[in-house]
Amino acid sequence: MTPAATTPATPAYRRLSVEERRRQLLGAALSLFAHRAPEDVSLDDVAEAAGVSRPLVYRYFPGGKQQLYEAALGSAADELKLCFAEPQTGPLTRRLIRALDRYLAFVDQHDAGFSALLQGGSVAETSRTTATVDGVRRAAAEQILTHLGVAGTAGPRLRMMVRTWITAVEAASLIWLDEDKQPPADELRDWLVDHFVALLTATAATDPQTAAVTRAALATETADGPAGVLARRVIPVIAEATHLL
Repeated sequence: MTPAATTPATPAYRRLSVEERRRQLLGAALSLFAHRAPEDVSLDDVAEAAGVSRPLVYRYFPGGKQQLYEAALGSAADELKLCFAEPQTGPLTRRLIRALDRYLAFVDQHDAGFSALLQGGSVAETSRTTATVDGVRRAAAEQILTHLGVAGTAGPRLRMMVRTWITAVEAASLIWLDEDKQPPADELRDWLVDHFVALLTATAATDPQTAAVTRAALATETADGPAGVLARRVIPVIAEATHLL
């Protein structure tokens, strides 16, 4: 007698906790906002992406799409803030390379959403979203100042230099997206590291605190590292301008 066929067991349904459901909805929203401007994403889109009903989305975000967008933006901001967190060991340029690799990976994965976020003009933009974005910039600047060993004690010139570089990183990222992600991310990263070293040394010429920080940072660099490579490329160019001395 042939044994009766057995039906594969269906996995038991597991009700998600409030926090798990919220993370699920935020994940779906972030995925959509990553590739479409906020005004082009509806709650129905989020519900469909999460595999739930529209009323369920409203239950967790009664403020509608604006509340969901601000929550998703906050989640993305938390991720961006972590990009520049690095152990305080090793050459500064190596730390910047790792931080920028994470930052540019985020930009690559959230291209349209990143552009809409930083360029502004979205119908979802409010004072709260603007403050969230500014918070990312300030957190990144504080991380850089920590790497330089002057967190909490940086003078105005050094602080301005770091914040200027953060702004340049943002601008370069937006241009990179507009240029179909060319040059390759690793080339853009290396150029941004060179930009940081150049800004740091230029500021050191007129600011004693930056000069001390620069000497300390360069002392940890190696000849085959980014700072050494940059020096070998720049020195021949400067050598041709001896008439300025």
